[in-house]
Amino acid sequence: MKHSAVHVDDDSGHSPSDDEKKIGVEAGAFENAGHHELPPDPDEGLSDAEKARIDKKLLLKLDLKLIPWLCLLYLISFLDRTNIGNAKLDGLETDLHMTAGQYNAALSIFFVSYALFEPLTNILLKRLRPSIFIPIIMSMWGIIMVTMGLCHNASGMMAARFFLGMAEAGLFPGVNYYLSCWYKRSEFGIRAAIFFSAAAVAGSFGGLLAAAIGLMHGIGGKSGWAWIFILEGLATVIVGIVSFWMVHDFPDEARFLSDVDRARVIRRLKADQQSSAEHEEFKMAYFWASVKDWKTWNSAVVYMGCDGALYAFSLFLPTIISELGYASTKAQLLTVPPYAAAAILTITVGYIADRTRQRGLCNIAVSFLGIAGFSMLLGGNSAGVRYAGTFLGALGIYPCVANTISWISNNVEGVYKRGVTMGFVIGWGNLNGVVSSNIYRDKDKPGYKPGHGVVLAYMIVFLLGGSILQYFLLKAENAKRRAGKRDSWIQGKSEKEIEMLGDRRPDFMYTL
Repeated sequence: MKHSAVHVDDDSGHSPSDDEKKIGVEAGAFENAGHHELPPDPDEGLSDAEKARIDKKLLLKLDLKLIPWLCLLYLISFLDRTNIGNAKLDGLETDLHMTAGQYNAALSIFFVSYALFEPLTNILLKRLRPSIFIPIIMSMWGIIMVTMGLCHNASGMMAARFFLGMAEAGLFPGVNYYLSCWYKRSEFGIRAAIFFSAAAVAGSFGGLLAAAIGLMHGIGGKSGWAWIFILEGLATVIVGIVSFWMVHDFPDEARFLSDVDRARVIRRLKADQQSSAEHEEFKMAYFWASVKDWKTWNSAVVYMGCDGALYAFSLFLPTIISELGYASTKAQLLTVPPYAAAAILTITVGYIADRTRQRGLCNIAVSFLGIAGFSMLLGGNSAGVRYAGTFLGALGIYPCVANTISWISNNVEGVYKRGVTMGFVIGWGNLNGVVSSNIYRDKDKPGYKPGHGVVLAYMIVFLLGGSILQYFLLKAENAKRRAGKRDSWIQGKSEKEIEMLGDRRPDFMYTL
Protein backbone atom coordinates (compact mmCIF):
# COMPACT_ATOMS: atom_id res chain seq x y z
CA MET A 1 0.00 0.00 0.00
CA LYS A 2 1.52 3.30 -1.09
CA HIS A 3 1.22 6.41 1.01
CA SER A 4 1.11 9.95 -0.27
CA ALA A 5 3.64 12.51 0.84
CA VAL A 6 2.66 14.46 3.92
CA HIS A 7 1.15 17.84 3.21
CA VAL A 8 -1.08 20.50 4.69
CA ASP A 9 -4.72 19.79 3.80
CA ASP A 10 -5.68 22.73 1.59
CA ASP A 11 -9.38 22.40 2.40
CA SER A 12 -9.14 22.05 6.15
CA GLY A 13 -5.91 23.94 6.77
CA HIS A 14 -4.89 21.11 9.12
CA SER A 15 -1.18 20.45 9.37
CA PRO A 16 0.06 17.09 10.66
CA SER A 17 1.82 17.09 14.02
CA ASP A 18 5.54 16.31 14.40
CA ASP A 19 4.72 12.69 15.25
CA GLU A 20 2.41 12.40 12.24
CA LYS A 21 5.23 13.67 10.05
CA LYS A 22 7.53 11.00 11.47
CA ILE A 23 5.17 8.23 10.36
CA GLY A 24 4.07 9.87 7.11
CA VAL A 25 0.35 10.09 7.84
CA GLU A 26 -2.08 12.46 6.19
CA ALA A 27 -5.04 13.78 8.17
CA GLY A 28 -7.80 11.18 7.90
CA ALA A 29 -5.50 8.37 6.78
CA PHE A 30 -6.81 6.02 9.42
CA GLU A 31 -10.47 6.81 8.87
CA ASN A 32 -10.16 6.44 5.09
CA ALA A 33 -8.53 3.01 5.13
CA GLY A 34 -10.85 0.35 3.72
CA HIS A 35 -11.72 -2.79 5.63
CA HIS A 36 -9.09 -4.84 3.77
CA GLU A 37 -6.48 -2.09 4.14
CA LEU A 38 -4.36 -1.33 7.17
CA PRO A 39 -3.49 2.26 8.12
CA PRO A 40 0.14 3.39 7.66
CA ASP A 41 2.63 1.43 9.76
CA PRO A 42 4.67 3.75 12.03
CA ASP A 43 7.20 0.94 12.48
CA GLU A 44 7.72 0.16 8.79
CA GLY A 45 11.26 -1.03 8.10
CA LEU A 46 11.76 -2.61 11.53
CA SER A 47 12.24 -6.33 11.97
CA ASP A 48 9.42 -8.57 13.28
CA ALA A 49 11.29 -9.00 16.56
CA GLU A 50 11.59 -5.22 17.01
CA LYS A 51 7.90 -4.76 16.18
CA ALA A 52 6.96 -7.45 18.70
CA ARG A 53 9.01 -5.68 21.40
CA ILE A 54 7.33 -2.35 20.63
CA ASP A 55 3.88 -3.98 20.66
CA LYS A 56 4.56 -5.67 24.01
CA LYS A 57 5.73 -2.37 25.48
CA LEU A 58 2.63 -0.59 24.12
CA LEU A 59 0.32 -3.23 25.58
CA LEU A 60 1.97 -2.90 28.98
CA LYS A 61 1.55 0.88 28.79
CA LEU A 62 -2.17 0.49 28.04
CA ASP A 63 -2.61 -2.02 30.86
CA LEU A 64 -0.93 0.20 33.45
CA LYS A 65 -2.85 3.29 32.36
CA LEU A 66 -6.29 1.70 32.05
CA ILE A 67 -6.82 -1.47 34.09
CA PRO A 68 -5.82 -0.72 37.74
CA TRP A 69 -7.98 2.38 38.15
CA LEU A 70 -10.96 0.84 36.35
CA CYS A 71 -10.73 -2.20 38.65
CA LEU A 72 -10.82 0.12 41.66
CA LEU A 73 -13.92 1.84 40.26
CA TYR A 74 -15.78 -1.44 39.79
CA LEU A 75 -14.71 -2.73 43.20
CA ILE A 76 -16.28 0.37 44.72
CA SER A 77 -19.36 0.07 42.49
CA PHE A 78 -20.05 -3.54 43.44
CA LEU A 79 -19.30 -2.85 47.08
CA ASP A 80 -21.79 0.02 47.09
CA ARG A 81 -24.62 -1.94 45.47
CA THR A 82 -24.28 -5.10 47.60
CA ASN A 83 -23.28 -3.74 51.02
CA ILE A 84 -26.96 -3.60 51.93
CA GLY A 85 -26.64 -7.36 52.53
CA ASN A 86 -23.93 -6.68 55.12
CA ALA A 87 -25.96 -3.79 56.58
CA LYS A 88 -28.90 -6.15 57.09
CA LEU A 89 -26.79 -8.26 59.46
CA ASP A 90 -25.99 -5.12 61.46
CA GLY A 91 -29.63 -4.24 62.18
CA LEU A 92 -30.83 -2.28 59.11
CA GLU A 93 -34.29 -3.89 59.04
CA THR A 94 -34.86 -3.42 62.78
CA ASP A 95 -33.80 0.25 62.91
CA LEU A 96 -35.84 1.26 59.85
CA HIS A 97 -38.82 -0.90 60.91
CA MET A 98 -38.74 -2.68 57.57
CA THR A 99 -40.69 -5.83 56.90
CA ALA A 100 -39.06 -8.65 54.92
CA GLY A 101 -41.14 -7.60 51.91
CA GLN A 102 -39.99 -3.99 52.16
CA TYR A 103 -36.35 -5.07 52.39
CA ASN A 104 -36.70 -7.20 49.25
CA ALA A 105 -38.48 -4.31 47.50
CA ALA A 106 -35.54 -2.02 48.38
CA LEU A 107 -33.23 -4.55 46.73
CA SER A 108 -35.49 -4.91 43.68
CA ILE A 109 -35.98 -1.23 42.93
CA PHE A 110 -32.24 -0.77 42.39
CA PHE A 111 -32.35 -3.19 39.46
CA VAL A 112 -35.41 -1.54 37.90
CA SER A 113 -33.68 1.84 37.51
CA TYR A 114 -30.35 0.15 36.69
CA ALA A 115 -31.84 -1.84 33.81
CA LEU A 116 -33.98 1.08 32.63
CA PHE A 117 -31.07 3.49 32.15
CA GLU A 118 -28.35 1.00 31.17
CA PRO A 119 -29.04 0.73 27.39
CA LEU A 120 -28.62 4.52 27.05
CA THR A 121 -25.38 4.83 28.95
CA ASN A 122 -22.92 3.60 26.30
CA ILE A 123 -24.22 6.20 23.85
CA LEU A 124 -23.75 8.88 26.51
CA LEU A 125 -20.27 7.51 27.27
CA LYS A 126 -19.25 7.89 23.63
CA ARG A 127 -20.77 11.35 23.24
CA LEU A 128 -19.65 12.87 26.58
CA ARG A 129 -16.25 11.10 26.73
CA PRO A 130 -15.23 8.60 29.45
CA SER A 131 -13.11 11.17 31.34
CA ILE A 132 -16.25 13.23 31.96
CA PHE A 133 -19.07 10.68 32.11
CA ILE A 134 -17.55 8.12 34.50
CA PRO A 135 -16.34 10.58 37.20
CA ILE A 136 -19.73 12.37 37.18
CA ILE A 137 -21.80 9.23 37.71
CA MET A 138 -19.36 8.00 40.41
CA SER A 139 -19.61 11.23 42.38
CA MET A 140 -23.41 11.07 42.07
CA TRP A 141 -23.76 7.56 43.44
CA GLY A 142 -21.28 8.30 46.23
CA ILE A 143 -23.51 11.14 47.43
CA ILE A 144 -26.55 8.84 47.20
CA MET A 145 -24.71 6.22 49.28
CA VAL A 146 -24.15 8.78 52.05
CA THR A 147 -27.88 9.60 52.07
CA MET A 148 -28.64 5.88 52.54
CA GLY A 149 -26.84 6.09 55.87
CA LEU A 150 -29.06 9.04 56.83
CA CYS A 151 -32.38 7.29 56.08
CA HIS A 152 -34.93 6.93 58.88
CA ASN A 153 -37.58 4.76 57.24
CA ALA A 154 -38.21 2.18 54.51
CA SER A 155 -39.53 4.66 51.93
CA GLY A 156 -36.37 6.77 52.20
CA MET A 157 -34.19 3.69 51.69
CA MET A 158 -36.23 2.66 48.64
CA ALA A 159 -35.92 6.12 47.08
CA ALA A 160 -32.15 6.14 47.65
CA ARG A 161 -31.78 2.65 46.14
CA PHE A 162 -33.73 3.73 43.02
CA PHE A 163 -31.39 6.67 42.38
CA LEU A 164 -28.35 4.53 43.21
CA GLY A 165 -29.34 2.14 40.41
CA MET A 166 -29.77 5.04 37.99
CA ALA A 167 -26.33 6.47 38.80
CA GLU A 168 -24.48 3.13 38.75
CA ALA A 169 -26.07 1.99 35.47
CA GLY A 170 -23.30 3.46 33.31
CA LEU A 171 -20.20 1.91 34.84
CA PHE A 172 -20.18 -1.83 34.14
CA PRO A 173 -21.44 -1.81 30.52
CA GLY A 174 -19.52 1.40 29.88
CA VAL A 175 -16.14 0.11 31.01
CA ASN A 176 -16.52 -3.22 29.18
CA TYR A 177 -17.45 -1.36 26.00
CA TYR A 178 -14.62 1.10 26.60
CA LEU A 179 -12.00 -1.66 27.03
CA SER A 180 -13.25 -3.43 23.90
CA CYS A 181 -12.32 -0.24 21.99
CA TRP A 182 -8.71 -0.51 23.17
CA TYR A 183 -7.78 -4.19 22.88
CA LYS A 184 -7.77 -6.90 20.23
CA ARG A 185 -10.39 -9.60 20.60
CA SER A 186 -7.79 -12.14 21.73
CA GLU A 187 -6.60 -9.72 24.45
CA PHE A 188 -9.94 -8.52 25.78
CA GLY A 189 -11.05 -11.57 27.79
CA ILE A 190 -8.27 -11.59 30.37
CA ARG A 191 -8.65 -7.86 30.91
CA ALA A 192 -12.43 -8.08 31.25
CA ALA A 193 -11.87 -10.94 33.71
CA ILE A 194 -9.39 -8.90 35.78
CA PHE A 195 -11.84 -5.99 35.75
CA PHE A 196 -14.78 -8.16 36.81
CA SER A 197 -12.73 -10.01 39.43
CA ALA A 198 -12.95 -6.73 41.33
CA ALA A 199 -16.57 -7.75 42.05
CA ALA A 200 -15.35 -10.89 43.79
CA VAL A 201 -12.70 -8.89 45.63
CA ALA A 202 -15.46 -6.44 46.62
CA GLY A 203 -17.43 -9.31 48.13
CA SER A 204 -14.36 -10.44 49.99
CA PHE A 205 -13.32 -6.94 51.02
CA GLY A 206 -16.93 -6.00 51.81
CA GLY A 207 -17.24 -8.65 54.49
CA LEU A 208 -14.02 -7.54 56.19
CA LEU A 209 -14.92 -3.86 55.89
CA ALA A 210 -18.45 -4.35 57.18
CA ALA A 211 -17.15 -6.29 60.18
CA ALA A 212 -14.76 -3.42 61.01
CA ILE A 213 -17.18 -0.53 60.38
CA GLY A 214 -19.92 -2.32 62.32
CA LEU A 215 -17.80 -1.78 65.44
CA MET A 216 -18.54 1.97 65.10
CA HIS A 217 -22.09 1.33 66.32
CA GLY A 218 -23.25 4.21 68.50
CA ILE A 219 -20.68 6.77 67.36
CA GLY A 220 -22.44 10.04 66.51
CA GLY A 221 -25.73 8.41 67.42
CA LYS A 222 -25.57 6.25 64.29
CA SER A 223 -25.88 2.48 64.02
CA GLY A 224 -23.13 0.35 62.50
CA TRP A 225 -25.13 -0.23 59.29
CA ALA A 226 -25.47 3.55 58.78
CA TRP A 227 -21.71 4.05 59.09
CA ILE A 228 -21.19 1.34 56.41
CA PHE A 229 -23.15 3.46 53.93
CA ILE A 230 -21.74 6.84 55.03
CA LEU A 231 -18.04 5.94 55.04
CA GLU A 232 -18.17 3.90 51.83
CA GLY A 233 -20.19 6.68 50.17
CA LEU A 234 -17.65 9.36 51.12
CA ALA A 235 -14.83 7.18 49.78
CA THR A 236 -16.73 6.85 46.49
CA VAL A 237 -17.11 10.63 46.15
CA ILE A 238 -13.38 11.14 46.69
CA VAL A 239 -12.47 8.48 44.10
CA GLY A 240 -15.03 9.97 41.69
CA ILE A 241 -13.39 13.40 41.89
CA VAL A 242 -9.89 11.96 41.41
CA SER A 243 -11.23 10.05 38.37
CA PHE A 244 -11.46 13.29 36.37
CA TRP A 245 -7.67 12.96 36.08
CA MET A 246 -7.35 9.14 36.15
CA VAL A 247 -9.93 8.03 33.55
CA HIS A 248 -8.78 8.36 29.94
CA ASP A 249 -10.73 8.85 26.71
CA PHE A 250 -10.99 6.55 23.68
CA PRO A 251 -7.84 5.89 21.59
CA ASP A 252 -8.56 8.64 19.07
CA GLU A 253 -8.59 11.27 21.86
CA ALA A 254 -6.62 9.82 24.80
CA ARG A 255 -4.03 12.36 25.91
CA PHE A 256 -1.51 9.89 27.32
CA LEU A 257 -0.87 8.50 23.80
CA SER A 258 1.66 10.09 21.48
CA ASP A 259 0.54 10.29 17.86
CA VAL A 260 2.87 7.38 17.04
CA ASP A 261 1.35 5.19 19.77
CA ARG A 262 -2.14 6.26 18.70
CA ALA A 263 -1.30 5.09 15.17
CA ARG A 264 -0.09 1.77 16.57
CA VAL A 265 -3.26 1.25 18.65
CA ILE A 266 -5.59 1.99 15.73
CA ARG A 267 -3.55 -0.12 13.31
CA ARG A 268 -3.54 -3.17 15.61
CA LEU A 269 -7.33 -2.88 16.04
CA LYS A 270 -7.77 -2.60 12.28
CA ALA A 271 -5.64 -5.73 11.85
CA ASP A 272 -8.05 -7.43 14.26
CA GLN A 273 -10.99 -6.47 11.98
CA GLN A 274 -12.10 -3.67 14.32
CA SER A 275 -12.88 -0.03 13.63
CA SER A 276 -13.78 0.68 17.23
CA ALA A 277 -11.03 3.18 17.93
CA GLU A 278 -12.14 5.61 15.25
CA HIS A 279 -14.74 8.36 15.06
CA GLU A 280 -18.19 7.14 14.11
CA GLU A 281 -21.34 9.27 14.11
CA PHE A 282 -24.37 7.79 15.86
CA LYS A 283 -27.20 6.72 13.57
CA MET A 284 -30.43 4.92 14.47
CA ALA A 285 -29.38 2.26 11.94
CA TYR A 286 -26.82 1.02 14.49
CA PHE A 287 -29.53 0.74 17.13
CA TRP A 288 -31.80 -1.28 14.83
CA ALA A 289 -28.89 -3.44 13.68
CA SER A 290 -28.46 -4.51 17.29
CA VAL A 291 -32.19 -5.05 17.85
CA LYS A 292 -32.48 -7.25 14.74
CA ASP A 293 -29.40 -9.35 15.53
CA TRP A 294 -30.24 -12.75 17.04
CA LYS A 295 -26.96 -12.67 18.97
CA THR A 296 -28.24 -9.76 21.05
CA TRP A 297 -31.17 -11.75 22.40
CA ASN A 298 -29.45 -15.11 22.77
CA SER A 299 -26.58 -13.38 24.57
CA ALA A 300 -29.14 -11.74 26.86
CA VAL A 301 -30.45 -15.20 27.77
CA VAL A 302 -26.95 -16.48 28.53
CA TYR A 303 -26.11 -13.39 30.55
CA MET A 304 -29.30 -13.54 32.61
CA GLY A 305 -28.32 -17.08 33.58
CA CYS A 306 -25.13 -15.93 35.27
CA ASP A 307 -26.19 -12.42 36.31
CA GLY A 308 -29.41 -13.50 38.01
CA ALA A 309 -27.37 -16.06 39.95
CA LEU A 310 -24.67 -13.45 40.68
CA TYR A 311 -27.02 -11.03 42.42
CA ALA A 312 -28.83 -13.73 44.37
CA PHE A 313 -25.46 -14.98 45.59
CA SER A 314 -23.84 -11.62 46.37
CA LEU A 315 -26.89 -10.06 48.07
CA PHE A 316 -27.75 -13.05 50.23
CA LEU A 317 -24.45 -14.82 50.93
CA PRO A 318 -24.06 -13.13 54.35
CA THR A 319 -27.62 -14.19 55.21
CA ILE A 320 -27.13 -17.74 53.90
CA ILE A 321 -23.95 -18.18 55.97
CA SER A 322 -25.54 -16.65 59.10
CA GLU A 323 -28.32 -19.26 58.83
CA LEU A 324 -25.66 -21.99 59.04
CA GLY A 325 -25.39 -20.98 62.70
CA TYR A 326 -22.70 -18.27 62.73
CA ALA A 327 -22.93 -14.90 64.49
CA SER A 328 -22.96 -11.61 62.54
CA THR A 329 -19.21 -10.80 62.61
CA LYS A 330 -18.14 -14.40 61.92
CA ALA A 331 -20.71 -14.67 59.11
CA GLN A 332 -19.29 -11.48 57.56
CA LEU A 333 -15.76 -12.96 57.70
CA LEU A 334 -16.82 -16.35 56.31
CA THR A 335 -18.02 -14.62 53.11
CA VAL A 336 -14.39 -13.78 52.27
CA PRO A 337 -12.94 -17.17 51.13
CA PRO A 338 -15.58 -18.02 48.46
CA TYR A 339 -15.12 -14.59 46.86
CA ALA A 340 -11.32 -14.86 46.92
CA ALA A 341 -11.47 -18.25 45.18
CA ALA A 342 -13.89 -16.85 42.59
CA ALA A 343 -11.55 -13.94 41.80
CA ILE A 344 -8.66 -16.33 41.09
CA LEU A 345 -10.74 -18.60 38.84
CA THR A 346 -12.25 -15.62 36.98
CA ILE A 347 -8.80 -14.41 35.91
CA THR A 348 -7.67 -17.97 35.09
CA VAL A 349 -10.68 -18.61 32.84
CA GLY A 350 -10.17 -15.23 31.14
CA TYR A 351 -6.58 -16.21 30.33
CA ILE A 352 -7.55 -19.67 29.02
CA ALA A 353 -10.41 -18.29 26.90
CA ASP A 354 -8.12 -15.68 25.32
CA ARG A 355 -5.53 -18.31 24.44
CA THR A 356 -7.96 -20.93 23.09
CA ARG A 357 -10.61 -18.57 21.64
CA GLN A 358 -13.18 -21.04 23.03
CA ARG A 359 -15.32 -18.80 25.20
CA GLY A 360 -18.46 -20.88 24.75
CA LEU A 361 -16.78 -24.08 25.92
CA CYS A 362 -15.33 -22.22 28.93
CA ASN A 363 -18.85 -21.04 29.85
CA ILE A 364 -20.22 -24.57 29.52
CA ALA A 365 -17.46 -26.16 31.61
CA VAL A 366 -17.50 -23.57 34.41
CA SER A 367 -21.31 -23.56 34.68
CA PHE A 368 -21.16 -27.18 35.93
CA LEU A 369 -19.27 -25.96 39.02
CA GLY A 370 -22.10 -23.58 39.88
CA ILE A 371 -24.73 -26.23 39.20
CA ALA A 372 -22.93 -28.62 41.57
CA GLY A 373 -22.61 -25.90 44.22
CA PHE A 374 -26.26 -24.92 44.30
CA SER A 375 -27.24 -28.59 44.22
CA MET A 376 -25.20 -28.97 47.43
CA LEU A 377 -26.91 -25.92 48.95
CA LEU A 378 -30.28 -27.33 47.95
CA GLY A 379 -29.75 -30.91 49.12
CA GLY A 380 -27.05 -30.65 51.80
CA ASN A 381 -27.96 -31.11 55.46
CA SER A 382 -24.74 -30.22 57.27
CA ALA A 383 -23.32 -26.70 57.56
CA GLY A 384 -19.99 -27.92 56.14
CA VAL A 385 -21.56 -29.30 52.94
CA ARG A 386 -23.61 -26.14 52.36
CA TYR A 387 -20.63 -23.85 53.02
CA ALA A 388 -18.64 -25.90 50.48
CA GLY A 389 -21.60 -25.34 48.13
CA THR A 390 -21.11 -21.57 48.41
CA PHE A 391 -17.52 -22.06 47.18
CA LEU A 392 -18.60 -24.00 44.10
CA GLY A 393 -21.48 -21.56 43.55
CA ALA A 394 -19.08 -18.61 43.46
CA LEU A 395 -16.66 -20.52 41.20
CA GLY A 396 -19.47 -21.27 38.75
CA ILE A 397 -20.92 -17.77 38.60
CA TYR A 398 -18.16 -15.14 38.58
CA PRO A 399 -15.98 -16.48 35.71
CA CYS A 400 -19.07 -16.86 33.48
CA VAL A 401 -20.12 -13.23 33.90
CA ALA A 402 -16.78 -11.86 32.66
CA ASN A 403 -16.43 -14.54 29.97
CA THR A 404 -19.94 -13.91 28.62
CA ILE A 405 -19.27 -10.17 28.33
CA SER A 406 -16.05 -10.91 26.43
CA TRP A 407 -17.90 -13.36 24.18
CA ILE A 408 -20.51 -10.73 23.30
CA SER A 409 -17.90 -8.03 22.71
CA ASN A 410 -15.80 -10.28 20.48
CA ASN A 411 -18.75 -11.02 18.22
CA VAL A 412 -20.26 -7.55 17.72
CA GLU A 413 -18.36 -5.08 15.52
CA GLY A 414 -19.03 -1.36 15.15
CA VAL A 415 -18.64 1.31 17.82
CA TYR A 416 -22.30 2.08 18.46
CA LYS A 417 -23.77 -1.33 17.62
CA ARG A 418 -21.47 -2.93 20.20
CA GLY A 419 -22.35 -0.28 22.74
CA VAL A 420 -26.11 -0.72 22.21
CA THR A 421 -25.86 -4.52 22.26
CA MET A 422 -23.89 -4.56 25.50
CA GLY A 423 -26.35 -2.10 27.02
CA PHE A 424 -29.30 -4.33 26.11
CA VAL A 425 -27.63 -7.55 27.27
CA ILE A 426 -26.28 -6.20 30.55
CA GLY A 427 -29.49 -4.25 31.20
CA TRP A 428 -31.61 -7.37 30.75
CA GLY A 429 -29.24 -9.36 32.95
CA ASN A 430 -29.47 -6.77 35.70
CA LEU A 431 -33.26 -6.62 35.44
CA ASN A 432 -33.18 -10.21 36.64
CA GLY A 433 -31.83 -8.79 39.88
CA VAL A 434 -35.49 -8.06 40.63
CA VAL A 435 -36.08 -11.83 40.66
CA SER A 436 -32.89 -12.46 42.63
CA SER A 437 -33.95 -9.95 45.28
CA ASN A 438 -37.15 -11.81 46.06
CA ILE A 439 -36.26 -15.50 46.08
CA TYR A 440 -34.55 -15.71 49.48
CA ARG A 441 -37.50 -15.13 51.79
CA ASP A 442 -37.43 -15.13 55.58
CA LYS A 443 -40.17 -17.74 55.70
CA ASP A 444 -37.92 -20.19 53.81
CA LYS A 445 -35.00 -20.10 56.24
CA PRO A 446 -32.80 -21.78 57.26
CA GLY A 447 -32.69 -23.95 54.10
CA TYR A 448 -33.85 -21.35 51.53
CA LYS A 449 -34.74 -24.20 49.18
CA PRO A 450 -36.94 -22.12 46.80
CA GLY A 451 -34.12 -19.56 46.41
CA HIS A 452 -31.45 -22.17 45.71
CA GLY A 453 -33.84 -23.94 43.32
CA VAL A 454 -34.44 -20.77 41.27
CA VAL A 455 -30.71 -20.06 40.98
CA LEU A 456 -30.09 -23.67 39.95
CA ALA A 457 -32.76 -23.38 37.24
CA TYR A 458 -31.21 -20.14 35.97
CA MET A 459 -27.82 -21.79 35.66
CA ILE A 460 -29.07 -24.96 33.95
CA VAL A 461 -31.62 -23.48 31.53
CA PHE A 462 -30.24 -20.03 30.70
CA LEU A 463 -26.48 -20.16 31.34
CA LEU A 464 -25.71 -23.75 30.31
CA GLY A 465 -28.51 -24.17 27.76
CA GLY A 466 -28.03 -20.72 26.22
CA SER A 467 -24.25 -21.17 25.96
CA ILE A 468 -24.64 -24.53 24.19
CA LEU A 469 -27.16 -23.06 21.73
CA GLN A 470 -25.03 -20.00 20.96
CA TYR A 471 -21.87 -22.08 20.53
CA PHE A 472 -23.41 -24.30 17.86
CA LEU A 473 -25.21 -21.45 16.07
CA LEU A 474 -21.98 -19.44 15.78
CA LYS A 475 -20.07 -22.53 14.66
CA ALA A 476 -22.64 -23.13 11.90
CA GLU A 477 -22.48 -19.48 10.78
CA ASN A 478 -18.68 -19.56 10.57
CA ALA A 479 -18.91 -22.69 8.40
CA LYS A 480 -21.28 -20.89 6.00
CA ARG A 481 -18.91 -17.92 5.74
CA ARG A 482 -15.91 -20.12 5.04
CA ALA A 483 -17.92 -21.89 2.32
CA GLY A 484 -18.71 -18.53 0.65
CA LYS A 485 -22.45 -18.72 1.34
CA ARG A 486 -22.50 -15.14 2.70
CA ASP A 487 -20.49 -13.50 -0.10
CA SER A 488 -23.69 -12.18 -1.70
CA TRP A 489 -24.03 -9.74 1.22
CA ILE A 490 -21.19 -7.58 -0.16
CA GLN A 491 -21.94 -7.71 -3.88
CA GLY A 492 -22.18 -4.24 -5.40
CA LYS A 493 -21.01 -2.49 -2.21
CA SER A 494 -18.10 -0.07 -1.87
CA GLU A 495 -15.20 -0.65 0.54
CA LYS A 496 -16.72 1.77 3.03
CA GLU A 497 -20.16 0.12 2.82
CA ILE A 498 -18.58 -3.29 3.37
CA GLU A 499 -16.70 -2.00 6.42
CA MET A 500 -19.93 -0.58 7.86
CA LEU A 501 -21.47 -4.08 7.79
CA GLY A 502 -19.37 -4.78 10.89
CA ASP A 503 -19.79 -8.37 12.08
CA ARG A 504 -22.02 -9.11 9.07
CA ARG A 505 -18.98 -8.94 6.79
CA PRO A 506 -18.45 -12.40 5.26
CA ASP A 507 -14.78 -12.34 6.31
CA PHE A 508 -15.64 -11.67 9.98
CA MET A 509 -15.32 -14.96 11.87
CA TYR A 510 -17.12 -15.32 15.17
CA THR A 511 -15.34 -16.30 18.37
CA LEU A 512 -16.71 -19.61 19.58
